Amino acid sequence: MSEKKKCGRFRLCLKWGFRIFLLIVLILAGILGYFFREGIYKRYFLFPKQAKAWAQFKAERVEPGIATGWHEYRGMLHSHSELSHDSAAAFPEIVAALKKIDVDFICMTDHYEKGLADYSLGWNGMHDGILFIRGYELDHGLMPWGIPEGTVFAAFDEPRALAKRIRELGAVLFYSHTEKDRMWDLPELEGMEIYNIHTDYLEEPKGIIQKMLPQLLLTVKPYPQQSLRIIFDPPAGQLARWDDLNRTRHITGIAANDTHQNVGVRAIYTPNDTVILKGTGEKHKIIKEFKLNFLTRALLKLCCGPLTPDQEFWRFELDAYHVSGHHVNTHVLAKDLTEESILDALRAGRAFVAFTAIADATGFITYIEGDQGKVVMGESIAYQPGMQLVAAAPNQCRFLLLNHGKEIARAEGARCTFDIPGPGKYRIEAHLNILGEWTPWIYANPIEVTETAPEPPALPAPAEEETGAAEADAVATDDAA
Repeated sequence: MSEKKKCGRFRLCLKWGFRIFLLIVLILAGILGYFFREGIYKRYFLFPKQAKAWAQFKAERVEPGIATGWHEYRGMLHSHSELSHDSAAAFPEIVAALKKIDVDFICMTDHYEKGLADYSLGWNGMHDGILFIRGYELDHGLMPWGIPEGTVFAAFDEPRALAKRIRELGAVLFYSHTEKDRMWDLPELEGMEIYNIHTDYLEEPKGIIQKMLPQLLLTVKPYPQQSLRIIFDPPAGQLARWDDLNRTRHITGIAANDTHQNVGVRAIYTPNDTVILKGTGEKHKIIKEFKLNFLTRALLKLCCGPLTPDQEFWRFELDAYHVSGHHVNTHVLAKDLTEESILDALRAGRAFVAFTAIADATGFITYIEGDQGKVVMGESIAYQPGMQLVAAAPNQCRFLLLNHGKEIARAEGARCTFDIPGPGKYRIEAHLNILGEWTPWIYANPIEVTETAPEPPALPAPAEEETGAAEADAVATDDAA
């Protein structure tokens, strides 16, 4: 065979080899593209548009500046620490996370340790400018705050007797995980969660995190807040329960961050030249351990930098403390930043729930003004004809006015006024227009408008009786004379 023919065949083989290789690459790219299609769409199209819209809210915000006589504080409620079996978040780490997101206070809700809730454990009081309020998530959904230090509850305590003891101790009692059946007639109950991140997740189809993993791998790092909001659904069931309870009693509505910082994986290099994988919420349990060799060690250093023994060098997580802590917050109107004042505000219902990741709701207010003065959410006022409710927010939004859970009016703007038709409990929801879709932003606690105050009692008619008696005395005196 001539050299020319050999060269031609080689070129032909090379040509077809390249074509086959290119076809394999295209097939693999197609498979990967299909597998990661939702993540690619969200990473490069949807989430950038959402981030731009959220940034626009920040640029346009103007606080209403309406004086109420109270100070406003933003907090996290229902959060866990390393005291809980399913969290590895140390208290200094929690403080650092809260400093990032400008949270003023945090109400802890750790789990029982060996069946006991010991109120001498964990942080309480001010730490680096943040108020910690110690608490436990007890059985049957009981979630008290303000328990005296040193108190110990047991997992086997009878719930109704425990609720009475909580009341006797002067604490405030809320219900957690209100998607579950609770003792709704409990007289000591003063509030409930109307939104909970964990509940929001549980309402998704089973195995949703595993199904979403391909998109989360692409989106969590550049867009953590948008990734967390993938699971968001309006809490219709909890809101309906809350409105129903408020028909006959006072129940404060709050948001639960339910922060554990345990949805993820972390890698740690060990002194034995191995890498161990742990869940982000695991203190001791090891998922897998890998022995390194020359090649894998070099690759790790290239991708992750220097390897230090007993140091974490890689982490993937959906619910970092500062992420879930910024997702939603409970704002309160209180006298000052002390445990007593914050719990007083929660008990009274001078509070509103806001999805902070979308837009900062600081400055939002709803109030009614009458002859008795100005009252805000959680307070009450006697009905007067012509009475109006004012709602104001730092961004243009759509306000919904609800009476006992039923929408009776809506308006758009940064400040709106609604006529009050009569006695009842009136609350405001505010929605933001994000890419053409109205999205829940704020749920405010209701203002109660009571029946018209009774007329003051008429002046006693004894004046005539006294006059008649005086005349009779005069007649008697004349007769005697």
